[in-house]
Amino acid sequence: MSEQRAIDALTACGLDAEITRHGQVGSLAEAAAARGVEPRDIIKTLVVRRRKGDYLFVLVPGDREISWPKLRSFLGVNRLSMPNKDVAREVTGYERGTITPFGSTTAWPVIADIDLTGDPARRISLGAGAHGVAATLNAEAALAALHAQVADVTDLQAT
Repeated sequence: MSEQRAIDALTACGLDAEITRHGQVGSLAEAAAARGVEPRDIIKTLVVRRRKGDYLFVLVPGDREISWPKLRSFLGVNRLSMPNKDVAREVTGYERGTITPFGSTTAWPVIADIDLTGDPARRISLGAGAHGVAATLNAEAALAALHAQVADVTDLQAT
């Protein structure tokens, strides 16, 4: 089960994560309320393809969106893409909407937006391998466990 794989990976990292099973939600605000965090603390895990067979995870705060020009510049590449749902599942072991770097079938590099740093007490909530299941934990501890590179790779989401 994908959910258990994610939870086991969190435990193996020594992370103190609160697991929430809230079922289907209709919006970012509903997800945040169900998890007891602010919308900006819901973290989207995006799978990005650099080239054939080479992927990475990008952690994006809920109120922000990936900035492709910033990400390309940071990585020093001209082209990036997002794999379709079948490829994303194949390279991570998780369905789209449940993807997390924790317990992925391949430990792809992780890039976290700089907005996730700066507050040692901040708690973030990531998907945990199944729809409606989340892991809420300290942001700095999560980024350290993932050996995440931190960079300015997002913009505020247009409203």
